[in-house]
Amino acid sequence: MPFNLPIFLTWLRVALIPIFVGVYYLPISFMPLITQNMVGSALFFLAAITDWFDGYLARRWNQTSSFGAFLDPVADKLMVAAALILLVELARAPTWLAVIIIGREITISALREWMAQQGKSKSTAVAYIGKLKTGAQMVAILLLLWAGPLWAGISTQFIGTLALYVAGILTIISMFYYLQLAAQQFKEE
Repeated sequence: MPFNLPIFLTWLRVALIPIFVGVYYLPISFMPLITQNMVGSALFFLAAITDWFDGYLARRWNQTSSFGAFLDPVADKLMVAAALILLVELARAPTWLAVIIIGREITISALREWMAQQGKSKSTAVAYIGKLKTGAQMVAILLLLWAGPLWAGISTQFIGTLALYVAGILTIISMFYYLQLAAQQFKEE
């Protein structure tokens, strides 16, 4: 297993998951809810920014590896699933929408694994629709974790919920996109 800064950042993202989730389980007498929201959302933001930064550095410094290619999406899926489950428990996100998003992540991860075993992993590489979906998810989760006013009294709950619905729509579209790509690969054989 290679060890470099991009892989360290990916491991950092994994390590931040229980920390940011744990913040919301601290007693209110120790850390008031508003502080939990600020600290939890800041930790999630830090974890999310490492997702972009580790990939950028790996490509820029030519430090890509098969282990990094495996670990990065696993870290992403764990981070999103943990945050969505937490948001459902905090009554800030609908359960059915979290199930759709997490279910898609599992389905596409399994599809990519299966396609790699078939020697066709390039056909399910990350597409622009997947990047849009991830961006919408990260914005939605961040705003819903913050759960406070932005500027001029604008509610992060409202904007975050709207962004989560957008992420849900993009989740379904991107899932069908990847499934269609996989089906085309096998029709050609």
